[in-house]
Amino acid sequence: MSNIVISLSNLNKSFGKTQAIDNVSLDFKENEFFAMLGPSGCGKTTLLRTIAGFETPDDGAVVLQGENITALRANRRPINLMFQSYALFPHMTVAKNIAYGLEMEDLSKPEIDERVADILKLTQLQKLAQRRPDQLSGGQRQRVALARALVKKPKVLLLDEPLGALDKKLRGQMQLELKRMQVEAGITFVIVTHDQEEALVMADRIALMKDGKVAQLGSPHELYERPNSRFVADFIGTMNFFDGYISGKKITLHNGLQLTGCNQDLAEGVDKGSMAVRPERISLHSQQPDNVDNCLQGTIVDMAYHGQDMNVHLEMDKKSARILVKISPGEAEAQGLKLGEKVWCAWSAQNARLLAS
Repeated sequence: MSNIVISLSNLNKSFGKTQAIDNVSLDFKENEFFAMLGPSGCGKTTLLRTIAGFETPDDGAVVLQGENITALRANRRPINLMFQSYALFPHMTVAKNIAYGLEMEDLSKPEIDERVADILKLTQLQKLAQRRPDQLSGGQRQRVALARALVKKPKVLLLDEPLGALDKKLRGQMQLELKRMQVEAGITFVIVTHDQEEALVMADRIALMKDGKVAQLGSPHELYERPNSRFVADFIGTMNFFDGYISGKKITLHNGLQLTGCNQDLAEGVDKGSMAVRPERISLHSQQPDNVDNCLQGTIVDMAYHGQDMNVHLEMDKKSARILVKISPGEAEAQGLKLGEKVWCAWSAQNARLLAS
């Protein structure tokens, strides 16, 4: 347990009749990038504010390296919270913005100058040190806010939707920058986001939240490849669902076709459920393939070019949900796929999850 920085134990928080946090227990490790992911209203921001000390839980505990800090005021916690708005001082230069928090601690000027210089280098802001916030781009302002938080050397840095104000391309660049800075600074980052791609790219572990509870906790790979519920499977990435009745590793669809999955961790007595399969795990064939675990025939009803991917939409029958298959444009061209054509789609049991309704 020595590598645990913060432990949340049985936290609860209500606002009137709304249960924002429902018996949440989580541990955050040293030097890890942890993401709290989920839709709006799932409780992730309330949980972040509770860790920071801006919200007081109804019950439960926040423990920092063995010390119960639940009753400790926000300004007394060695934790920094970086807001989405950045809240930079417009009349101060970048260097002055970064130094402000250190000056409030009455540190010596040589120490302040040294720490500011170090953090300017880490955040690659040396050439912008004498500019004011209105002379910076959105991504540069984001880095200044991050530098101002990191320069105080907090045990944990909390980030509330830090990339939400940036455009898509810049957001992608800053995801990698944030991860680099977290590794180099050696500080635990806890980020709140509703953006699944953001969490998958940056986080070492993800807590996917729903209705104030942790729906699943694990690495990005675990949540993507082994979702434990339909909610998780549907929220992370794109997924095909085949509904029916489960028996063992088999699911019988409503049209009578039977498919095979791989997991055996369903609770006993589960009857109705779904098979979940990622679009990129399905292959297309002009003829029915041999020696495959699962195979269905469908008609191509739509094809959409997405640069690296070609999304092929198939329809088995009017009563069944469409099947989405992702293949490369080169593969689609080689197969000569056309609208209205009947094709076979196949996938292995290893790539199929059986999930309770």
